Amino acid sequence: MTVHFDAADILDGLHAVADRAGEIVREGASRTRQIRHKGRIDLVTETDLAVEAMLKTELAALLPGSDFLAEETAKDTEPGELTWIIDPVDGTTNFAHGLPYVANSIALWHRDRVVLGMVNMPLLDERFIAVAGQGAFLNGKPIAVTGEADLEQCVLATGFPYDIDAHLEDILKNLRTLLPIAQGIRRGGAAAVDLAFVACGRLDGFYERALNPWDTAAGMLLVEEAGGRVSEYDATVPYAFGSRCILATNGRIHERLSGLLARD
Repeated sequence: MTVHFDAADILDGLHAVADRAGEIVREGASRTRQIRHKGRIDLVTETDLAVEAMLKTELAALLPGSDFLAEETAKDTEPGELTWIIDPVDGTTNFAHGLPYVANSIALWHRDRVVLGMVNMPLLDERFIAVAGQGAFLNGKPIAVTGEADLEQCVLATGFPYDIDAHLEDILKNLRTLLPIAQGIRRGGAAAVDLAFVACGRLDGFYERALNPWDTAAGMLLVEEAGGRVSEYDATVPYAFGSRCILATNGRIHERLSGLLARD
């Protein structure tokens, strides 16, 4: 069934849903968290599950006929024609330890692209949103990537995948290459937040391996709508769900950073 809609028409409803998601996160942060392990360092809390359940109910009502691709219940990583792509709590390890770099990442995929993205940071009272072709915003104000073209003056971010052992040598190789060149490298622990920070100019670039669509869908649209660029480490290869790696920058450092990351 083909579904016709205008992404901008559902923004008011989406903000109301995000308000409820934020309430669940703040309430969860105020009490002892129930944590279980999906892997050695891969956590899930009752807040992840509660937010995801709420989002699936509320977003289905907001946009009847839509499907879901959600971190805690996804069977695969292929979106349908009209699909919500959600990470209920990006930065679960941060959340479990009381760190505020936590986000509800909500994106809407239509046919062949992400058309709406929201990164909601309830513990910091910040909400990033973008609609394809209409720019990117933080708490209602337009945002843009930095204009820095000198990598030596840039602050970058990266992250470490849960299956760290499988990627450790590549991660260390990239750090050995970039640490002596960049002004600094940060590890915030939530890819959606890192991408939002590239979009608003707090970071000049972000790179990471082994991410999933729910980690990147909303943030990549934010970066692109804020004037930045997104690709695989190889700048000639467009980033797509299923890509082994992502590089998101202000655009001005993209080629040089790509050359440093993609080389053998």
